[in-house]
Amino acid sequence: MEYHSDKFQDFSLMIYKNEKLVGLLPANIVDDIVYSHQGLTYGGLIHSIELKTTDYIECYKSILKYLNQNGVSILMLKDLPSIYLKNSINDPFLFLSFKLKAELIRTDLHAVVNFNNSSLSNSRKEGVKRGLKHQLRIEESLDFELFWNSILIPNLQAKHGVNPVHSLKEINLLKSRFKNNIRQFNVYHNDKIVAGTTIFETENVAHCQYISGNKDKNELGSLDFLHAHLIQNIFKEKKYFDFGTSNLNNGQNINQGLQFWKEGFGARSIPQGFYNLKTVNHSLLETILI
Repeated sequence: MEYHSDKFQDFSLMIYKNEKLVGLLPANIVDDIVYSHQGLTYGGLIHSIELKTTDYIECYKSILKYLNQNGVSILMLKDLPSIYLKNSINDPFLFLSFKLKAELIRTDLHAVVNFNNSSLSNSRKEGVKRGLKHQLRIEESLDFELFWNSILIPNLQAKHGVNPVHSLKEINLLKSRFKNNIRQFNVYHNDKIVAGTTIFETENVAHCQYISGNKDKNELGSLDFLHAHLIQNIFKEKKYFDFGTSNLNNGQNINQGLQFWKEGFGARSIPQGFYNLKTVNHSLLETILI
């Protein structure tokens, strides 16, 4: 995460048992609050699927006790959506949040296609037909510059006055380190780029990190054409296709049009919670095991 080092003060932790590393908590600190890293989409404890519940509890007890002893009052923890777990039956966090009297401060909804039950709506099918009619072409690219500079940055600036979370330099650095996990797909009309999406790929999930099209995207059907192709062909062997969230205003609202578009591919919602854990409550974990 050193590519974020100019934006965040790192406070990542490593947890050991009998000199053996059993857990990692990517984190940064602001004043007396530690965040499970603000530069990452997902958070929480990183551990092997073999970690047993008792050791999982001990990890969090140790983390909270350490933070409390070092002047940290709150651990703000982002949940890891269940689709990203290799073993979905090894996730005791909600029990821990209950025992620690954690405060749920935000919930986002991820629009996820389950490949066991996916289909295109009529409106998305019409978009695919427009793409075929206009003879759109999809290519995977090893270069992010064309999409970043021609589509993504101009759109984000025009609509929201912001830049992508990742600069072009940062996304190229990540690609160099995770060659098979970060992929760029562009759409061309008459050899001109008109749309694209950046995929972060894990074992079970293809996640859309960035989606953007030019002003003709509806007329051309470029984004429908692209994502139908990704779902039906490129990533059909995955378990899930994650379009990300449609939340606005710190999770309080949902962009209805964007959610409607995602659900047109068969996506449905799964939650991602954000929790405040008071570090002083580490003592509440002392009496769990009897």
